[in-house]
Amino acid sequence: MTEIKPAILDIFSLLGVKGVGPAKIHSLWKISGESYKSFSDFMAKGASLEKHLKSNQILEFEEARDKSLQQLSQLMEDDITIVDYFSNSYPSRLKNILGEKAPLFLMVKGNICLLYKKSVGFCGSRKASEKGIATASDCAEQLAGQGVNINSGYASGIDMATHRTALNAGGTTTIVLPEGINQFRIKKQIEDLWDWDRVCVVSEFLPNLPWSVRNAMQRNNTIIALSKVMILIEAGATGGSIAAGKKSLEVGVPLLAPVYEGLPESAIGNRQLLEQGAFRLHKSKSTGRAHLDWVFDVANRTDETQKLDEKDDSEEQLGLFGKKK
Repeated sequence: MTEIKPAILDIFSLLGVKGVGPAKIHSLWKISGESYKSFSDFMAKGASLEKHLKSNQILEFEEARDKSLQQLSQLMEDDITIVDYFSNSYPSRLKNILGEKAPLFLMVKGNICLLYKKSVGFCGSRKASEKGIATASDCAEQLAGQGVNINSGYASGIDMATHRTALNAGGTTTIVLPEGINQFRIKKQIEDLWDWDRVCVVSEFLPNLPWSVRNAMQRNNTIIALSKVMILIEAGATGGSIAAGKKSLEVGVPLLAPVYEGLPESAIGNRQLLEQGAFRLHKSKSTGRAHLDWVFDVANRTDETQKLDEKDDSEEQLGLFGKKK
């Protein structure tokens, strides 16, 4: 069985300490990461953490390690891989776009190679109109058919439509969860198409954490950063969808905000985002389908992310924790 990486054990244990969050963990890593294998090694060699953690926090950290070790061992048994922020295998797009606000770890089940594949993300209404579902499905089918991975959440409406379409077209899809990986279940709406070789399920939260609005908003940032382009369908004036659109524009990920005949009045967010820098989706006169040439162009551009050989997804190559030997 693969040995648990010290850095992952430390991150889990520190996140269980009251008053310690990602910012504190990043600062501790900067102090210890270059010279020591882990925070534990840092302390074991006599370095004092009193300047950085309170005495009760240090005690909580030490006490949390046994519980964290049990959790990580169970995740390993469940064939879940964990990629930590400080690993060379962590997706570079997340670091490049979100910096230290990127998730400290990703828990992954399924085809982990999809994290490194050229991808386009979708976000939109849970109660999208038939035209909205058709527009999202058209885009997802074209993209999946050309080898572009589809990123989205796991809600009904646009999320589920794009996952189903990608798999039905023989393509791949990544589900980014707003909850812990242990909360994941394959939904009835998609189980007939499910294929673990073509699906990647990702969570950035502690394994048993339940769904929350805050988690969903945070998760949207991860979908954006993993995607070369975002496509937003029927966003309202407020809520997670328009927030995701604004975040895409803020971090420089190109955003498509389609406006079409029959667009519900509630989907005012798409029109607002067009005024703020989003691109309009046009229909091809020759095919009658969404015109996505420039999306393919952007998706195929080389950036600084790792180039993974999709034919070799061995954990020895990736340097990841979680797979059983």
